[in-house]
Amino acid sequence: MDRRSALKNIGLGLTGFSAGAMNNFSLGNDPWVDKFRKSTNGLPDLKITSVKAIPVQPGSIELVVVKVETSEPGLYGLGCATFRQRAHAVVSAVDDYLHDFCVGKSVNNIEDMWQMCYQSSYWRNGPVLNNALSGLDQALWDIKAKRANMPLYELLGGKCRFAADTYAHMSGSSQEEVVENVQGAMEDGYRHIRIQLGGYTGPSDQNPDFKDAGFGYERDQFMDQRAYVKAIPEMFEAVRVACGDNIELLHDIHERIQPMDAINMCKALEEYRPFFIEDPLSPENNDYFPMMRQHTTVPISMGELYNNPHEWIGPMSKRWFDFIRIHVSQIGGVTPAMKVARLGEWFNVKTAWHGPGDCSPVGHACNTHMSLATWNFGILEMTAGIMNEKLQEIFPGSPRIENGYAMVNEAPGHGVDINEEEAAKYPIQDVQLNTWTQVRKYDGTPVRP
Repeated sequence: MDRRSALKNIGLGLTGFSAGAMNNFSLGNDPWVDKFRKSTNGLPDLKITSVKAIPVQPGSIELVVVKVETSEPGLYGLGCATFRQRAHAVVSAVDDYLHDFCVGKSVNNIEDMWQMCYQSSYWRNGPVLNNALSGLDQALWDIKAKRANMPLYELLGGKCRFAADTYAHMSGSSQEEVVENVQGAMEDGYRHIRIQLGGYTGPSDQNPDFKDAGFGYERDQFMDQRAYVKAIPEMFEAVRVACGDNIELLHDIHERIQPMDAINMCKALEEYRPFFIEDPLSPENNDYFPMMRQHTTVPISMGELYNNPHEWIGPMSKRWFDFIRIHVSQIGGVTPAMKVARLGEWFNVKTAWHGPGDCSPVGHACNTHMSLATWNFGILEMTAGIMNEKLQEIFPGSPRIENGYAMVNEAPGHGVDINEEEAAKYPIQDVQLNTWTQVRKYDGTPVRP
């Protein structure tokens, strides 16, 4: 029997064949047919031969990338597992656990691998293991797209847009400085700009009482929540007056004020037409969303701190917010993120994947490929720092920003490689004390709504 006849027989619709009959069905001794039947997708099955973490810190932020090697020489995939607050723990999870778990398994069955790995720890949804799993998952998708000889977005359904719109991050110590920086970003071609006054802690020139009392730790930050709630609407007004209505403005509350203050501030911002207000409530305060929806029409973006589906499925299905901005390299990778995107499509929740500086170029690439292929895309966070020369040397093929749009190359996979020799020049620091999350009120009370 020739190959064409064999394939024709395989595709006859298989009507009239029981499972047992199919198991016994033979096409003879044609080795090509044997090879076809043993593969899952027309390609020979490949095994994972190595899984390792590649930590690198070319600047102030610790990045972790997972490299999955296969039984085909030279074929490997990369994924982002960055969790800068616990980078060493993620490296250990990858090197001391994932390698042994994965070696010898097929690279083809990503869904099966994800499910088995996810539940293998029994206690799950922890950020360290989620980040390790994210790196593995993204690397497997990279391999699959490379084997298909197409960009990742093609495997995810193809493009819905030519590029993914992004927003610039502009802050300042004064309203005048914020306005000046917004005008500069507009000149660079950005259509969406996130504005912050005095960083995440808001404006303050006070020396807080807890510092005078010697309470807390040396590098603890101070936030005057009342001053912040008053200053943000004033900042929006100043930017609108100076920059007009054609620019879309965003702002990140970062869950650092009480729910009632967040609701009242959003009401005060309505007249300035924000594109969205980000993370107004902490995950612990999800149940305040119905009240927020009743009292303000400001679009809401949520999810940076969400760690597991129990935190977003209910709110998305109830349309409590308008944008889902979970951190793909933290929730488990491309596999669960695409499920979240599909869920959002049915409830008019758009994607706004979290893409800060503590996301590697590999993670940014995966975020962009998904954004290209997702109909209910809203906006993409990608920091201009991805254009950093050192990052480009370590991660050739990184996404780029042009005229405010995130662009990927058309190489197979997600398109990003790693120069391990160059990465080795920038090891992550031994002691990790990331204190930007350590914020207190005037009396020293930790800020955690």
